[in-house]
Order: sequence, then structure tokens, then C-alpha cells
Amino acid sequence: MVHWSAEEKQLIASLWSKVNVEECGAEALARLLIVYPWTQRFFSSFGNLSSPTAILGNPKVRAHGRKVLTSFGEAVKNLDNIKNTYSKLSELHCEKLHVDPENFRLLGDILIIVLASHFARDFTPACQFAWQKLVGVVAHALARKYH
Repeated sequence: MVHWSAEEKQLIASLWSKVNVEECGAEALARLLIVYPWTQRFFSSFGNLSSPTAILGNPKVRAHGRKVLTSFGEAVKNLDNIKNTYSKLSELHCEKLHVDPENFRLLGDILIIVLASHFARDFTPACQFAWQKLVGVVAHALARKYH
């Protein structure tokens, strides 16, 4: 089990309360698809992903980005039980979708960039530390069924 200090919990909760899930989720998923184009193969049903402009304007990317970040909010609410929180999602991504678990780490890194760009003043080194820890724990939980 991961230990969270009171300061880490506060920094995570404080920043999360300011996050626009739809906007940041869409941006994070779009950046993942643009920066790491091989991840697009998991989204073939999304239609046109042929360019950054197409990806940024794709309503299915926006909707799924919101869904992903909404799910990430479950980690924020359940910091002390992330492994169980993501058990079913891990199983889905492993057994049905066959997503490379490395993509979870990549998406976490992208989320850090999105949060830093949207909340530069609040995204202090201590805040970044807490969020890096969180995205790492979430990525590990999502990859759990692969082991």
C-alpha cells in the first residue's frame, strides 16, 4: 500500500478541485495520440486521427478524454485504495482491449504536462511530486492484471 502524507493529499485534492475534467481530459488524450502516434491503434473506431488538427477536433477523442479523466478522479477520491479502484479497468484493458500497459505511464506523464500548463502557479515542485506519485500509482494499478 502506498503511503500518502497529509500534504500530498491536500495538494492533490486542491489541484483536482480546479480541474475542468472535460477540457483537461480531452487535451491529455489528444496529446497522447499526437505525441505517441502508435497509441492511435487502440482508437481505430474514433474516425479521423490523421493529423493533430483532426485529433484535437475529434468529438470521440474529447468524449473519451473526459471519461478517462473522470475515472482518474476515482483515484483522487480513493487514494488509499487505488489498486482495488482500478481492478476492473485493469482487467478490461488487459484481457479485452489488449492495451500496452506502458501507455498508462505515458498518459500519466502527459497528464502532468497538461496540469502544469493549466495551473502553472499552483503546480509547485511539491505539487508535482504528489501528482507524479499519483499517476505512477494509477499506472501501476491499471497494469496490475498484466502481471
